[in-house]
Amino acid sequence: MKTIEDVRESFEASPFFSHIGFEIMRFEEGDVLLKLPIHEKLHNVNGTLHGGVHATMLDLVLGMAIRSTTKTRCTTMNLNLNYLAPVAGGEITATGRILKQGYRIVTAEGELYDQEGSMLAKGIGTFKLIRDE
Repeated sequence: MKTIEDVRESFEASPFFSHIGFEIMRFEEGDVLLKLPIHEKLHNVNGTLHGGVHATMLDLVLGMAIRSTTKTRCTTMNLNLNYLAPVAGGEITATGRILKQGYRIVTAEGELYDQEGSMLAKGIGTFKLIRDE
């Protein structure tokens, strides 16, 4: 079984993770805080953060929260988001937590906040644990 440090390092070593610019601020069992400085390259045609970045960050932080607890790989089965407010600059943070965990299926929820603490998006996802048996 992997340690929590192994799990954290696997995320930090991901080329996609570093390409987007994510930073892990806290990575403890069931308690993950992810940060993203907003750059113009992440803007949509309206000059605000693209909704796909919101979705990516929430999907990632939910998976991280699950893996920090289970130490097992997982894959997203379903992700539902509510976009609550736009943001154009500064940095955003995301948190995630497990709502219900079974042997193979986990449901988690998370929120995305701007640097003033206003909620930008809320999501809930269902993930399948990939157990190597």
